[in-house]
Amino acid sequence: MDAGPNSISSHKSRSRCAAAPRPSLQEAGSRPYMPPLSTGSRNPLAKCYGDRFIPERSAMDMDLAHYLLTEPRKGKENPAARVSPAKEAYRKLLAEKLLNNRTRILAFRNKPPEPESMLTDLRADATQAKPAKQRRQVPQSAEKVLDAPGLVDDYYLNLLDWGSSNVLSIALGCKVYLWDASSQSVTELVIIDEETGPVTSVSWAPDGQHIAIGLNSSDVQLWDSTSNRLLRTLRGLHESRVGSLAWNNSILTTGGMDGKIVNNDVRIRNNVVQTYHGHEQEVCGLRWSGSGQQLASGGNDNLLHVWDVSMSSSVQTAGHTQWLHRLQGHLSAVKALAWCPFQSNLLASGGGGGDRCIKFWNTHTGACLNSVDTGSQVCALLWNKNERELLSSHGFTQNQLILWKHPSMVKLAELNGHTSRVLFMAQSPDGCNVASAAADETLRIWNVFGTPEAVPKASYTGIFNSFNHIR
Repeated sequence: MDAGPNSISSHKSRSRCAAAPRPSLQEAGSRPYMPPLSTGSRNPLAKCYGDRFIPERSAMDMDLAHYLLTEPRKGKENPAARVSPAKEAYRKLLAEKLLNNRTRILAFRNKPPEPESMLTDLRADATQAKPAKQRRQVPQSAEKVLDAPGLVDDYYLNLLDWGSSNVLSIALGCKVYLWDASSQSVTELVIIDEETGPVTSVSWAPDGQHIAIGLNSSDVQLWDSTSNRLLRTLRGLHESRVGSLAWNNSILTTGGMDGKIVNNDVRIRNNVVQTYHGHEQEVCGLRWSGSGQQLASGGNDNLLHVWDVSMSSSVQTAGHTQWLHRLQGHLSAVKALAWCPFQSNLLASGGGGGDRCIKFWNTHTGACLNSVDTGSQVCALLWNKNERELLSSHGFTQNQLILWKHPSMVKLAELNGHTSRVLFMAQSPDGCNVASAAADETLRIWNVFGTPEAVPKASYTGIFNSFNHIR
């Protein structure tokens, strides 16, 4: 083996050890082992500390340290010596002024200065802090109960809507009535012939003046509520009754028993601009998102679809218009739909008697975020515009309205009064009141969402200007 320099130094070290053996750590009187001061870290930014701490004189109070070191001995030098009351009082006063609740003799680091500005801000915030918000009391009884004779007991229809002009529309058989919430007056808008009736859906346009009426004959009528004048009739959209309607500015979307969904631009003569094919049975729920970019549709085939306006009707897969999401989580018909007002991609849906669940969907990804079994048929859903709350109306067996806290889905209140399933709900334009219509042929107004905030009324102009010459 080649013997290099390391082997020579190693030999010399062994020679010294043999001549003068190093005492072990256990031998009495041996010098204690002291580790090296440097840790040998390869990080140049790492700080190396020794094994001793040296106090900083600048941070020490020498008078206090001297007092703490010497004062305890003074009492033990001569226990028999009597201390005068004046001297005892002087020592007590000296200890009180000098110590001032301090007991440390050594100081190893200067005390950081007290952040006066931060403390001042915190004190100011504490004095100006608002009191805790009290839980809102939800009235347990309806503010008003109106008769609704002839209301069709059909889960798949949509016979109630509340317009932006604070006028409530309700279809009773072949008649459509308007109830002005401001004046409490009731007027009859139209009586439909029995051959084309009954009315199967109603929906106010965004301007609060014009209203769309879906009929059992598959026709859709557009009326001016201020003059009680029929403006236009849309024919040939569907093969059977039109049970659901939804507005997106000047676009009226219709859903039929044939499973088709049709977008109609009411400003032009050739009103059909887009057709969606995805449902195999009746379309009973339609809702446009607040942005107007996505449409949610629910059907009696237990399917929930989300459509995007950017996807043209010319893009088809196996003969069907391409949907953005096809959601199959419900086990029964999906009629109740509601877009969240404070989260644009959050959609709530409710299932029929065979499902009884409220589900929450992320419409960007199509993921189901939560599912809650309500125990009864879900007929309608409404979001509170001012609080993170959701209201649901139900059928068998309780026939009640339930107010939920979102996202915990804790029940805040249960509203009872209807004696049959609560098929339809509509929300006032200020977001305060809710109207519910049930198969017991009553219409009830509930102050369920509390005091609303001021909501500026949107102006819609030029949408129906072309009705005068289009028939």
